[in-house]
Amino acid sequence: MTVSTIRHYRARPVSRLRVQKIRAGVNRAVNLATPPIRNLAVWRRLATVNSVSSMDGAEGNERLTAITGAVLLVLLLVECYTILRIGRLLTLHVFLGMLLLGPVALKAGSVLYRFARYYTGSEPYRRKGPPAPLPRVIGPVIMLLTACVLGSGIMLAVVGPGNGPWLNIHRISFLAWAFFITLHVLTYVWRLPRLLAAEARGVPAREGETGYTHRAVRILGGRGTRLALLIASLLVGLVIALLTVHLAGNWEPNF
Repeated sequence: MTVSTIRHYRARPVSRLRVQKIRAGVNRAVNLATPPIRNLAVWRRLATVNSVSSMDGAEGNERLTAITGAVLLVLLLVECYTILRIGRLLTLHVFLGMLLLGPVALKAGSVLYRFARYYTGSEPYRRKGPPAPLPRVIGPVIMLLTACVLGSGIMLAVVGPGNGPWLNIHRISFLAWAFFITLHVLTYVWRLPRLLAAEARGVPAREGETGYTHRAVRILGGRGTRLALLIASLLVGLVIALLTVHLAGNWEPNF
């Protein structure tokens, strides 16, 4: 090829159709070299789903604690009512006291699990943050007093009436427990409606999360697992209550 021929091809203008073909080829090459999803909005939605998935453990733990606490609140109110008429409702008092063992153990387990995950550096739990200062201080006290109340109640049912210290321990620990549990309920009760409604509907508890986030929470939220744990705890408590309710007969002549 001569120099003049080369100059001729260099100077030859490129047609518009050829430019479009070149651009199409370049775009095709770029498409093959990039991920299949290039829409920024879709990437943002996927990032939101990943964020919800990573927060699911902390959010799920909070919801498990909330629904278990709601059930305990109802049972404890009835149990406290039986104290006012302990002579007539002694059997119900003992039955409910034993029934409480299952849900109380579940709530204590969920709280201790959050405590352990937070202080071992789990990112979702660290991001959610620790409880408020007052619940953080009185939480261990409530757990200790709850163990004293339930433990002394079990001992009273087992050993029966007598001159042992269990009745006094039961009464004193209950009075202290009632004071601290009132503070605990007043701190958290205002959050219960929002958490319970979100759990029932299968949507995020935080506002402004829609679309893909809702679907992720429904799939990854573990509502079935939480409900199964709650039902299992109630069944365990029910079995214990049915096996021990006859012990109330030992105390009936004393009331």
